[in-house]
Amino acid sequence: MSMRIKAVVDKFVQELKEALDADIQDRIMKEREMQSYIQEREREVAEREAAWKAELSRREAEIARQEARLKMEKENLEKEKSVLMGTASNQDNQDGALEITVSGEKYRCLRFSKAKK
Repeated sequence: MSMRIKAVVDKFVQELKEALDADIQDRIMKEREMQSYIQEREREVAEREAAWKAELSRREAEIARQEARLKMEKENLEKEKSVLMGTASNQDNQDGALEITVSGEKYRCLRFSKAKK
């Protein structure tokens, strides 16, 4: 009888070891699948992040170009404005000079008469 019990116990132990080995293998496979899934998701996120950063850099460069263009336009407008804000008046001076005021500064332009031939 003890041989029979020993055989039953040995068979039970063997089946238990096989079940544990199968469970361990299953867990290893699931762990590998999970790692693969995580790596794939991390790769996707990294790709999206790289694309986002590239788009951000492109937009920042475009903004810098537009700011430079607007700065030039503003400078040109200020120059044009200073010229347009100038006034010219024909003074009743004996020399017939034309006085021009630009940005608060007065300029005198003398007129020379052409020599008669």
